[in-house]
Amino acid sequence: MKSVNVGKNEAGQRLDRILTRLFPNAGKGFIFKMLRKKNIVLNGKKAEGSEKLNEGDEIKIFLSDETFAKMSGQNEVGANSGSSENEPETFKKPQNGSSGRDFARMISDMTVYEDEDIIVLNKPEGVLSQKAKDSDISLNEMLTAYMLEKGEIDEEQLRTFKPSMCNRLDRNTTGLICGGKSLKGLQFLSEIFRDRTVDKYYLCVVKGKVEGFKRIEGYLVKDEKTNTVKVQKQQGGKDAVHIVTEYRPVKKEEDRTVLEVKLITGKSHQIRAHLASIGHPIAGDAKYGDPVFNKWAKKHYGAESQMLVAYRLVFPKECRGFSRLNGMEITLPVEKQFEI
Repeated sequence: MKSVNVGKNEAGQRLDRILTRLFPNAGKGFIFKMLRKKNIVLNGKKAEGSEKLNEGDEIKIFLSDETFAKMSGQNEVGANSGSSENEPETFKKPQNGSSGRDFARMISDMTVYEDEDIIVLNKPEGVLSQKAKDSDISLNEMLTAYMLEKGEIDEEQLRTFKPSMCNRLDRNTTGLICGGKSLKGLQFLSEIFRDRTVDKYYLCVVKGKVEGFKRIEGYLVKDEKTNTVKVQKQQGGKDAVHIVTEYRPVKKEEDRTVLEVKLITGKSHQIRAHLASIGHPIAGDAKYGDPVFNKWAKKHYGAESQMLVAYRLVFPKECRGFSRLNGMEITLPVEKQFEI
């Protein structure tokens, strides 16, 4: 018999969803069969699976060690992962030999705000927000390593909850990105990003002289094969997604402008493609930029990639359940980076 105690990150979730995470190799049919046969019970009683869990609840699992290991994937982990005692089961070391402790140190260096539920990082260039392929190491895996190193989560808890980032930045876009350290934090961040009640501001250097505040709209279509997007004025197809971008000039010369951009919608490559579509590509942008302007940006700024940084976050005036964040603003000091 194995026992699972429900913690704060499992509380509020349905029992069947927790069991699905505990047993990724088992189908729903197997799980519900075990519930019917009372091989899995909640607080010592028969359960249907639809019960909402409370912190302190106990799930007892009466399965053989062999069946438990097979359904939970522990046999596969032991044979293939090579993970160390201090790393999560899904954590794969990159070929440079960095350890979970190294990644924990990196997250510590990136942190600009942290509490028990959320973390705000200053993502550097070249780091993935989320995995592009299985072998990648992203901020999600780094955050897990960080919390393991600090003792804020353990490997058993990782079976039913995984901390993760809630918004995304392109690999070579730098700046502020938010992650949930707890289920409560993840749900809060997901809600404010989905409802667009958190304001996200970016700074970038673009080609040409831009005059005055503007709000531009369009429709974005993604090409999965090339990992690029196109912006259209009209919808022109079911795959076209409506996008809205606002911007205002901060500094300007005859041939270039520093823009503050506010994302109203937040889609992949939106700022880069949207500004390029109106004749103001971002300096250093290899995908959507102007090659001649990019050469100038490399010489003048040393830019190796797009000069785009998520530099400011403004939380809602009322953050339900997170009053400590009410109206809080987080701003990165980037003035020197964007001198013209």
